[in-house]
Amino acid sequence: MKISIVCSSASHPVYAHLEQWARLARASHDVELVQKKAELTGGDVLFLISCHEIISAQDRARYGASLVIHASDLPLGRGWSPHIWQILEGKHDIVVSLLEAEDQVDTGAIWAQRHMVLEGHELYDEINAKLFAIEMELMSEAVAVEGRRARMRQDDRAPTYYRRRGPEDSRLDPNRPIAEQFELLRVVDPQRFPAFFDFRGHRYVVRIEKVEATDE
Repeated sequence: MKISIVCSSASHPVYAHLEQWARLARASHDVELVQKKAELTGGDVLFLISCHEIISAQDRARYGASLVIHASDLPLGRGWSPHIWQILEGKHDIVVSLLEAEDQVDTGAIWAQRHMVLEGHELYDEINAKLFAIEMELMSEAVAVEGRRARMRQDDRAPTYYRRRGPEDSRLDPNRPIAEQFELLRVVDPQRFPAFFDFRGHRYVVRIEKVEATDE
């Protein structure tokens, strides 16, 4: 099977996981991992993972199946950074959906779904580790079924949409308790979009790290 993966940035946290998945998959398949759609060569399955380019119907027609992974219970939570928004809403059980790519974002038929269950203490890297493990599992499942997956149309619930997050979404309020802002501290990217606050004429960046329990 010929498999293509598009991930627009090698600095995205998922990229290293995609590299590892591709290395393992190459034992049985022809796999290419690229950052631009211009590098795509066509094939059986196309995975669009954190792809920021528009992949048209013409582009997708070069593949037997074109798939994306979206961390919400579609049609609820279409749009940007769905698992981040849901954690900020206080959710601990997040559905991760494997679906067909369509021109209208996050509207395609669903191939499979998994649940990411959080305990409420996980920080950014731990959340990513759980999410990316599920994403790699869904990719492997898609390859295993080789297009024989029974597709399920999204149900008739009224869709909801999340907007794209920006730098201001990482802002903390120095006058509010940490406990009230812990969910935000958990989900911000400490390297690309760190939490911050303004105080007494200066801006401060805040990074959080979990200290493991010891016997001492």
